[in-house]
Amino acid sequence: MAFKVEHLRINYKTLEEFNKFREVGLQELSMKDELESNMVENDSDSPFYGIYLGNKLIARMNLYRRDARFDLYFEPAQDYLELWKLEVLPEYQKKGYGAQMVEFAKSFGLPIKTNPRVQSHDFWQKMGFEKVTYDMERDRGENPLVWYPEGVTEQKH
Repeated sequence: MAFKVEHLRINYKTLEEFNKFREVGLQELSMKDELESNMVENDSDSPFYGIYLGNKLIARMNLYRRDARFDLYFEPAQDYLELWKLEVLPEYQKKGYGAQMVEFAKSFGLPIKTNPRVQSHDFWQKMGFEKVTYDMERDRGENPLVWYPEGVTEQKH
């Protein structure tokens, strides 16, 4: 059963929902600080997306569009999406919600870069992501993975 991925508004209701994610112990994925620093009541131009089950936010992610000028990953340089902090509440994991969030990001038709959490490489591999071979990024302490839409097949070397 598919659920709609929604563009989350930056408001206090969303902040309350984010607090539920923080309480499950995944503080490194918490978006609370980002939400507070971007707080504009009902700002519809937020980088936050999520899936609600009834009134409960059960999955969320940050999705940022990056300009080709800053592209270190794709050849030729182009605009791309950076997917951060994908998280599904524990009781809703392994039910397709995370995959649905990634498919939503893919629907923009742009290459996607993410820095996965440890233990999540199998998920990203199933979603069609591959390791970046561009050494400079590893030197920055990142271990990025990328996904290419049709027609974009090369990494920068």
